[in-house]
This record gives sequence, C-alpha cells and structure tokens, in this order.
Amino acid sequence: MKILGTGSVVPKKLVTNDMLSEFLDTSDEWITTRTGIGTRHVISDEHLEDMAAEAALKAIEMSGKKPGDFDLFICSNVVNEYVTPSLACVISEKIGLSCPCFDVNAACPGFMFTLDIAESYYKAGRVKTVLIVCADEPTRMCDWADRSTCVLFGDGAAAVVLGEGDNILATRLHSQPSVDKLWERRVLEPTPYITKTEVNTPLQMKGRDVFKFAVTASTTEVEALLESIGKTKDDVSYYIVHQANMRIIDAIKNYLGEPESKFPTNIADHGNSSSASCTILLDSCVRNGLFKEGDLIVFSAFGAGLLSGAAAIVW
Repeated sequence: MKILGTGSVVPKKLVTNDMLSEFLDTSDEWITTRTGIGTRHVISDEHLEDMAAEAALKAIEMSGKKPGDFDLFICSNVVNEYVTPSLACVISEKIGLSCPCFDVNAACPGFMFTLDIAESYYKAGRVKTVLIVCADEPTRMCDWADRSTCVLFGDGAAAVVLGEGDNILATRLHSQPSVDKLWERRVLEPTPYITKTEVNTPLQMKGRDVFKFAVTASTTEVEALLESIGKTKDDVSYYIVHQANMRIIDAIKNYLGEPESKFPTNIADHGNSSSASCTILLDSCVRNGLFKEGDLIVFSAFGAGLLSGAAAIVW
C-alpha cells in the first residue's frame, strides 16, 4: 500500500502556558523546560467528529478519490462523546462513506496499529482504497487541577488515504502490558444489581515509567524495524516520532545517534494529541513539502497499554 493523501484539523482555541498558570501552580518556564510545550489546541465549541470528518475530506481531496471509492475505513480513537455507534460510523455518515468501518483503541500508537491492520487487508487482496482517521481529545480525560497531566495534551484529528502500492515497507507492533502506568476509569450506567464501588478517575500517569518505556520501546523497535527491511539509520531521511514530550524525543534522538534535522516536531505548538499526534505532524510535513520522492520515513509512537508501534514508509 501507499499514502495517497493526508489531512488534519485542530481546534481554534489556543491555550498558552501563561493561561494555564492563571489557575495552576505552574509557569511557562516550568512547562517548557519539562515538556517542550508552549501552546496547545483545545476543543471548546467544536465536536471531535466534525473535526475528524473535515480532516478526512481534506485527505480525500488530496488523494483524488471520492467517498464511494473506499473499501474500508479504520478510525483510531481513545475517547469521544459517543459510546455507540463507533466514531468511524459517525464520521462515515458525515462524509458519505458506505464501506465497512470500525474503531481501534490503541492510544498514542493508534496510527501504527491501523496501518498494520490495513496492510493485512491489502495482503489478503480484499481492499484497494482505505481511509484511516486518527481523532482524539485527550484534554477531556485530564484533571485540570493536576499540572502533571493537563499541561501535556492538545486535541486534534488527522487522516490518511491509502491506495495500492509497495511504499509501506514494514510495520511493527509491541506491547508491554502494564495498566497502572497510564490509565483513566469512568463509571458506567448503574444496574439494580451493582454492588461494587466504582469511582470516576481522571487520567493518571507515572511519568518516569512512561518515559523509560517510551525511549526503550521506540529505539529498540526502530532498530529492529530497520534490520527487518535491510536498512540502516543512514538510509532514514526523517523520523516522525509521537509528540508526547520533547525530552522523550531528545532521548530517542540521542540514543539513535541521529541529527536533529531528521526529527521534525510540532510539540511546541500542539502538545500530545494521542493517536492524532503523528498524523497531524505527517500532514504538516506533506503540505509544507518536506518530503521528496524516495525518502525513507520511519514512524514511532508509544502510549497507554503500554503499547508501541513503528512503521517504515518510502515516500
């Protein structure tokens, strides 16, 4: 398969570190030095499904395809206002799709998981054109009195249209199940028979553990990915790494021994938008003309689960 088009949308509300310091015990310096984030886009009056639909239409327009051309639609999403139907169904209705569709919840590496699933459909000869949308609003998961989590996140949606080809060389998925490192729980509707105690708990994160997992999983999986396709780090033109924390990105870059020029970033302006992170950055790179034909691009993302994923693409 190969990428035919990309698109992205972010909320209009831009929240600066100084704005956060008005109600949190924090400052621009505290946030910037620890995360590399200066501003983030946060949903205010938008609906995630509308943003996702707009991003999908942008990708479809770039690809030259029409809604009736799609054989499959996979949506990566952690949380949205709908419990059912799937966010993929909601988006499909908005943009006029009638192909099979479903959601995947793999948190931040969701784009790599959807690519891997799509590749299986291509190898089985069941699809020709596939839509992937990564849409997340992690700012709705946080406790906005907790400066250790809420300062990290931003919202957004991005989409990729895939067609037949051989440009996506390989994908790798990895799990190290450890629920207590990064999690959120919510109370469901009660029944007359529920006797257990249930409590709504906003996003909880053990930052040091997540940092260690992210750097280790990313670097080892990237190296294994390159080895599996007979490539070396010298062959890589760019790394699209999950925009979770600039310190994590710097640690990955330093471990791999690769120059900063190979690591485009947007974390300073966007924060961590979960599975939409890599795809928003990808769309920005595409529309700014960063990639040229033949460039080898390596993706790496990591998050709750704990899960990670990597992919190698020739542009």
